[in-house]
Amino acid sequence: MWSFVDVEKEPITVLVTSAAGQIGYALVPMIARGVMLGPDQPVILHMLDIEAVAEALEGVKMELIDAAFPLLKGVVATTDVVKACEGVNIAIMVGGFPRMQGMERTDVMSKNVSIYKAHATALEKHAAPNCKVLVVANPANTNALILKEFAPSIPEKNISCLTRLDHNRALGQISERLNVDVSDVKNVIIWGNHSSTQYPDVNHATVSTSAGEKPVRELVCDDACCHFTTFLSLMGLVVQQRGAAIIKARKLSSALSAASSACDHIHDWVLGTPKGTWVSMGVYSDGSYGIQPGLIYSFPVTCEKGEWSIVEGLKIDEFSRGKMDTTAKELIEEKSLAYSCLK
Repeated sequence: MWSFVDVEKEPITVLVTSAAGQIGYALVPMIARGVMLGPDQPVILHMLDIEAVAEALEGVKMELIDAAFPLLKGVVATTDVVKACEGVNIAIMVGGFPRMQGMERTDVMSKNVSIYKAHATALEKHAAPNCKVLVVANPANTNALILKEFAPSIPEKNISCLTRLDHNRALGQISERLNVDVSDVKNVIIWGNHSSTQYPDVNHATVSTSAGEKPVRELVCDDACCHFTTFLSLMGLVVQQRGAAIIKARKLSSALSAASSACDHIHDWVLGTPKGTWVSMGVYSDGSYGIQPGLIYSFPVTCEKGEWSIVEGLKIDEFSRGKMDTTAKELIEEKSLAYSCLK
């Protein structure tokens, strides 16, 4: 007589930096519940933060224990970057130094270079082989670039930055505009930098309708009788400025949506994107679409078996080309500034 026994998977160790902060506090229970890696994947959480919030960090650990998440097999709360990075399979870098009033860009960049040098050095020495890294803290693209500089053994393909929040915002805006379920909208693109120069592109986006898949371009023009480029510009402004609008409304920055988007990013990277669907990730440019190689630039990607691939062959019109080049120029300038801080 045959008997079938469920074999539990080995736990995956996930690092979250700035874990006592707003985004970290929203993110860690999502990971513990299985939102990021699936409902059957056990996890061990490593939470890192600065000494000034060590007590708050311990409070987060207590809450995780009190929540009794079945998938959570261990929690480490520490202010020691080496201890935090030991054996890590996935690192979500939420911590960074925000730009404050009166600060020059060089000052902000210099502080973030220092932070990411320390984190990268610890990951390089102590993380598990094939560790995947997601940088959330701004300037996310350039912080990811600095991290790679000081963690040379981590493959380029394993370092990314978060533009999924912008991607999801674009999906939400189309859903609201066309009065359709957000799950029926797919294949928007965020090109470039996670900044106000990013280009939210819906030229290739589609909506599932009762009559089959329809291009967003067609539905918008039928609905609004407007020039599609005008719609692109207006929607782009909403997505670009959404973070500022949330700060104005909440008096706090986006936390829930950022945490949810980080989960989406890792989920699709590790478990794969649905067939026929792409997502936006900040990844190393290989020269695709004329973007300078070596930048961390947001592209449309598909994921399979833990690997991402840039979607090739999409038609780029003149309007889009200009927007893509503008955000690339900003990233080149940021890279130059960051490398000047290394000297």
